[in-house]
Amino acid sequence: MSELGHHGQAASGPAKRVSNTAIFGGCVVFVIGMVGMAYASVPLYRLFCQVTGYNGTTQRTEQYASTVLDKRVQVTFDANISPQLNWAFKPAKSVDPKIGETMQIEYTATNRSPYPTTGQAVFNVTPMEAAVYFNKVECFCFTEQTLKPGETVKMPVVFYLDPEMATAEETKNIKTITLSYSFYPSQPAKPVAALPTGTNATDKKL
Repeated sequence: MSELGHHGQAASGPAKRVSNTAIFGGCVVFVIGMVGMAYASVPLYRLFCQVTGYNGTTQRTEQYASTVLDKRVQVTFDANISPQLNWAFKPAKSVDPKIGETMQIEYTATNRSPYPTTGQAVFNVTPMEAAVYFNKVECFCFTEQTLKPGETVKMPVVFYLDPEMATAEETKNIKTITLSYSFYPSQPAKPVAALPTGTNATDKKL
């Protein structure tokens, strides 16, 4: 009996080692899979936001509304700037377009630094339910913006509100929409002048 018990105990050792190895391998695969999904989720999340308007993401379109309703909604504008970007950024004045009416407004940006800088704007709409019906035909936020030292530029936005907004249960009673932009630096700032190649601190002192 003791011999059988001894053999039985010995037989469980390899099985246990195999089980632990399988568990470890499964954990590794799981971690790698989760990391891969995290990277893939970024573009998928952006696509999801663009399609659904989730998180206040507006819609980008190349078409204009074919119907203009006799119903107006006030649209206000907000401007924010990152502390790392030495710009002045001012919003447009509020407008009250008819739903379906194409409107153009202009933000204003000024580079207050002594060298060229490049910024990229991110945006959102509140209330978030209205974002999916907020269509932008043209916008400075589609591309990076580079300003020369002291340069002031007008940054246009062409948009309209989808007529379906007037009948959708979650948006038909909305009276005011706010479009907000925040500018962030898209590349490190570089001084206009730099020391010539081969010049060092000792040469500069001499």
